[in-house]
Amino acid sequence: MGMTMTQKILAAHAGAESVRAGELILASLDLVLGNDITSPVAIREFAKLGKDSVFDNNKVAMVMDHFVPNKDIKAAEQCKVCRGFCADMDITHFYDVGDMGIEHALLPEKGLVTAGDAVIGADSHTCTYGALGAFSTGVGSTDMACAMAIGKAWFKVPSAMRVELTGALRPYVSGKDVILQIIGKIGVDGALYRSMEFGGEGLSSLTMADRFTIANMAIEAGAKNGIFEVDELTLGYIRGHGADEPKVYAPDADADYDEVLHIDLSETEPTVAFPHLPENARTFADIGDVKIDQVVIGSCTNGRLEDLQAAAEIMRGRHVAKGVRVIVIPATQRVYLEAMELGLLKVFIESGAVVSTPTCGPCLGGYMGILAEGERAVTTTNRNFVGRMGHPKSEVYLASPATAAASALTGRITSPWEVMA
Repeated sequence: MGMTMTQKILAAHAGAESVRAGELILASLDLVLGNDITSPVAIREFAKLGKDSVFDNNKVAMVMDHFVPNKDIKAAEQCKVCRGFCADMDITHFYDVGDMGIEHALLPEKGLVTAGDAVIGADSHTCTYGALGAFSTGVGSTDMACAMAIGKAWFKVPSAMRVELTGALRPYVSGKDVILQIIGKIGVDGALYRSMEFGGEGLSSLTMADRFTIANMAIEAGAKNGIFEVDELTLGYIRGHGADEPKVYAPDADADYDEVLHIDLSETEPTVAFPHLPENARTFADIGDVKIDQVVIGSCTNGRLEDLQAAAEIMRGRHVAKGVRVIVIPATQRVYLEAMELGLLKVFIESGAVVSTPTCGPCLGGYMGILAEGERAVTTTNRNFVGRMGHPKSEVYLASPATAAASALTGRITSPWEVMA
């Protein structure tokens, strides 16, 4: 029996000719990632190992993004621990205020991940890099500590689900709508500890931003990782960002998939996930009059330049509804600068929105947009659990940048098709 993309990458990094689902392997790593919340725990565990250096100072990355600029004393102390460790270990890829961004947008932008890599990160949305044809997955801080010490990690080889894409997306429909549609079909445990492998002729209609978004939310379906077949668009992105030479792994014709999910992109509609799970996905045929208090456009899921462009197209020349707070968060400093040069920030500010420095802030209920009791937010983030963005009696609705922008203008959950008709 042949192997999937994920299995081929894991076999190569385990020094094996082949691996099979369920097998336990020790695999070498190309990158180990942590952030300002998860790294301090890993650093404390690393100290217990008695190591005086990491396995490779070029293959460890720490990104200060969740509570940066620091929101309080605890956040400042967390970052201080990371700064000190990275200075002591001479970590090449340490990103802080002024040269930072939301980690899962920043690392591909910096060219730190390429096709064929094996990457772990102490953050569940590390699966984002599968958009580049890499195996990437989230781990706990203890695993991060051991990986920083030896450059390896244990894995149970996952079985796989094939997502066969056909057709092309219609205007104002994006990768966020696609992944919400998929999670709505299979549920939040529909791909539990499996690799979600995306391919098919419809792949050509998806931008890299679409692919990053879809891979980012594979974890919301319970997947071990999400991964896309590598095409010319992928290779162009990798070359354009100065990443290492890619190693392209395609699935074997006889690869063993638990199931194949067929998605016709031309049938995908603007989609919103209602509280309190990403699987509560609805299209506008099933959405009534839902008034909102806040809109957030940003995060590791949808804070890229293309996301801001999609929102700005809808908001240009219009003003947000009275009583609605709109927060726009470019995912990286580079995205912020490009958005400024393109005039997008002017569009947002003139529309009545505020623009924040890059941060994860409101996505995890940290700061920069906390919800009060009874408030509702439409957000381009990735989770809408109880209390995710503030009070446990607030509500979070997940949507694309286009849908979020349209909703900001009307003060209720609104399809971009309605606003742009």
